[in-house]
Amino acid sequence: MAAPSWLFPTPRNASNLASDDRHGKERRPITMAHDVRNRADVSALAGLGRRAFLLGSISVVSAAASPAAASPNGLKLEMILRDPAAPVSGNPAGKLTMVAFLDYNCPWCKKTAVPMSNAVSADGDVRMVYKDWPIITPDSVEGARLALAAKYQDGYHIVHDALMAIKTPKVKADEMRDTVRATSIDFARLEHDMKSKAAEIDDLLARNHEQAMSLQLTGTPAFIIGKFLVPGAVQSAEAFTDLFKRAREQA
Repeated sequence: MAAPSWLFPTPRNASNLASDDRHGKERRPITMAHDVRNRADVSALAGLGRRAFLLGSISVVSAAASPAAASPNGLKLEMILRDPAAPVSGNPAGKLTMVAFLDYNCPWCKKTAVPMSNAVSADGDVRMVYKDWPIITPDSVEGARLALAAKYQDGYHIVHDALMAIKTPKVKADEMRDTVRATSIDFARLEHDMKSKAAEIDDLLARNHEQAMSLQLTGTPAFIIGKFLVPGAVQSAEAFTDLFKRAREQA
């Protein structure tokens, strides 16, 4: 399935809204942004101070700051945290919510994946929300669609983990499909769901993009932990654990 124009604009339409003819809606196009400023390891920093930002402000969070309830462009934080179509792991009833914006062709997302999962599992009270945001290559879109289609057979995390485990850069769609085919996923059903649920899947990807734009994200990975925005890779479970602690202190 080809990527719709709103996901990967050409230079001619990158600055304009692109039309998705199938849905009859206008979409804001995704720009191919993977900013090197997002590549610092948060684990090298002492707490949230230098890397986490108040939602609703571009100011750096201070110890006394109170988190805001809206993103800079006015999108309600609750819409980001509680999209019913977004895959969830960890403790679904957890008191602390973490949201991760990820791309299956993002090397820093892959470095973050295992520490993130380990920290969430060890904590036991974190509700983990996944936002597939395929911005790096057109093949990233195929990866996102494969993972989201697997959700309909309760297999999102199987596909997510398999795709994140591919070490080669700029993975092609065929390799992604072969990787998923080798898992326990019912691949015939997956292909059927990719077609029959295509509108739902693409609508979710569009919402993820709108949310990322509202948060003024410039690349992947990026995280919301509690009500704080953490742009960049977090490469150790200990760093995530510290972020959980600091987010709870500021709740």
